[in-house]
Amino acid sequence: MRIVLDTNIVLSALLWQGTPHHLLAAIRLQPGVQLCSSTALLEELVDVLTRASTARRLALIGKTAREVLADYVEAIELVEPAEVPRVVAGDADDDQVIAAAVAARADLIVSGDRRHLLPIGSHQGITIIDASEALRRLAV
Repeated sequence: MRIVLDTNIVLSALLWQGTPHHLLAAIRLQPGVQLCSSTALLEELVDVLTRASTARRLALIGKTAREVLADYVEAIELVEPAEVPRVVAGDADDDQVIAAAVAARADLIVSGDRRHLLPIGSHQGITIIDASEALRRLAV
């Protein structure tokens, strides 16, 4: 199984101990599951990790943006989309998630975006679900 995580899920997984964190841990323990991302998604993650609000959270957990990013990069397979088509109405940044998933031949996109990505449900056979549902599917 191949999975692309939206940046909101990655950030939650790396900085807090909730469902996205448990999902990332479960993905890492499953040999048949590959986490995929793209340069554009990593750039978005870097942008968020270097914001002042995120710096406060990093200080609370005793990690740097660089440490958190390096840990995540070790867990992913990097893919590069050939194109980024307009798919998600209302949020062009979410098109990067779709493009990465298509390039990765992903089975799942995991997102917390209840406004733009989750309502789509699927794209080109790639199911779009939230972290709780992804965790349930990995537990089977």
